[in-house]
Amino acid sequence: MPFAPAPLGGRVALVTGVSRRIGIGFALTRRLLADGAAVFATGWAAHDAGMPWGADRHEGSSVEALVRGGDRFRYLPADLADPDSPRRLVAGAVEAFGALDIVIANHARSSSQTLAELSSAELDLTWAVNTRATLLLVQAFAGIHDDDRPGGRVLLFTSGQHLGPMADELPYIATKGALHQLTESLADAVADRGITVNCVNPGPVDTGYATGADHAAVARRFPAGRWGQPEDVARLVAWLVSDEAQWITGQVLNSEGGFRR
Repeated sequence: MPFAPAPLGGRVALVTGVSRRIGIGFALTRRLLADGAAVFATGWAAHDAGMPWGADRHEGSSVEALVRGGDRFRYLPADLADPDSPRRLVAGAVEAFGALDIVIANHARSSSQTLAELSSAELDLTWAVNTRATLLLVQAFAGIHDDDRPGGRVLLFTSGQHLGPMADELPYIATKGALHQLTESLADAVADRGITVNCVNPGPVDTGYATGADHAAVARRFPAGRWGQPEDVARLVAWLVSDEAQWITGQVLNSEGGFRR
């Protein structure tokens, strides 16, 4: 058979939310590297440290060593609550690799507050990280993108808030719902420049936040009897940022393996 070139050879991607080896960001990064892209990644372990699952300490190894991306990988920790972080990340990717073709806004601040617990401080912080930072990333990317380069892509992530209630996570679903609704308008804003914008709802993905009976109960809701895996998400994203998906933009895709709510 003739040699098939890497589908993303020569492309440069910025991936946010790369902090835990069990997470979606790591799977996305490894898949893009395997497909030939250069990847500039970022994460913020301080957020994970404050969550029930805790931060990934990497057992003394750096993220660069764990990803093993060689000359095609760079990593810069960044707190996306800082309004200047999106601009710095986009500039860092261009400085490292000379261009930027793909932005995957995989980061998220998880926030579990009911209506009774809701606070203005948590609403503001979750908005800043999940929605404001994503919009500023897209703005910065659009500002530097070379339209003569093929394959301009933006990928956003939403959750299942549009498919069923999530009353215990109001700050989180408010910001994810905003990204869902922004997808079509952002796609229209950059369509004439050959950049597509799509959004993925990956459904429940086994990234270590559920254990024991809760984990088993969720698994039973999938026809396959298992949770979604980060690699399931990576397969879809790899296709959406490839040339094969150049005719798809402004869409929110539910990739949940038939999850029954």
